[in-house]
Amino acid sequence: MKIIVALILGLSAIFSASLLKEGLTGLKTGDRYVTVKGVAEREVNADLTLWPIRFVASGKTLEQAQAKARSSREAIMAFLKLQAIESSAVELQRLDVTDTRANPYQGEGEQKFIINQTLMVRSKQIERIRQAAQNVSELVDSGVLLSSDYGPGGPTYLFSGLNSIKPEMIAEATKSARQAASQFARDANASLGGLRRANQGVFQILARDQAPGISEQQQPVKTVRVVSTFDYYLE
Repeated sequence: MKIIVALILGLSAIFSASLLKEGLTGLKTGDRYVTVKGVAEREVNADLTLWPIRFVASGKTLEQAQAKARSSREAIMAFLKLQAIESSAVELQRLDVTDTRANPYQGEGEQKFIINQTLMVRSKQIERIRQAAQNVSELVDSGVLLSSDYGPGGPTYLFSGLNSIKPEMIAEATKSARQAASQFARDANASLGGLRRANQGVFQILARDQAPGISEQQQPVKTVRVVSTFDYYLE
C-alpha cells in the first residue's frame, strides 16, 4: 500500500513539474515582445475658411445707430466685392442692440444706442480670404469701427479632408513601426514575430509653423500627424 501511495505521489510531482515548466515557458515566450511607435505626417492645405467680421455703430437715437450700421455694412460688402469675394458667401449671423439707459450699471448719462453686428464670410477660396484679411485696415480707413471681438486672429482656416488621408497615413505609420521593430529584433539577436497588439493613436491637426501665440486655425497650411503604437512578439 505504501508503495502504491509513493508511486502516485511521485507521478503527481512529475506531472505538476511538467505543467509548471510548460507554464513558465509560455510566460517567458508571452513576455518577449517589443513596443514600438510609428509616426506619419502630412502637410495639407485648408479647404474652408470662416471669417467673422464684427463691427459697431452707435447713435443718440436708434435711427442714427441703424443708419451708421447700414453704412458700415455697405462699406464691408463693397470691400469684399473689391476683393473678389461673392456676396453669396456672406451672411448676417448676429445682431445686438443695446440701449445704454436700460443698463442699471451705466449710471446717469446721455442715452445712447449701440449696434453690434457680425457678418460671417464662409468660403473655400482660401487665398482670396487670406489676402482680404491682410487688407482689412482699409475698412477702418473708410470709417468702419471693428469690434474688439473681431480679434487679431482674423479668419479661421479649417481642413475637412482628414478621412480621405487616414488610410494612407495609418499604412505609413504601420510600416514605420514594423521597420523599427525589425531593427530592434536584429539588435537583440531575435526574430520578429506576429503582431501582439495595435493602437491606431489620435490624429492631430497642427500648425505647420509652430510659434508662441499662433494657433493651428490661424494658418492655412497645416500638418496632420498620427502616432500609432504596436506590440510585436520576439521569437
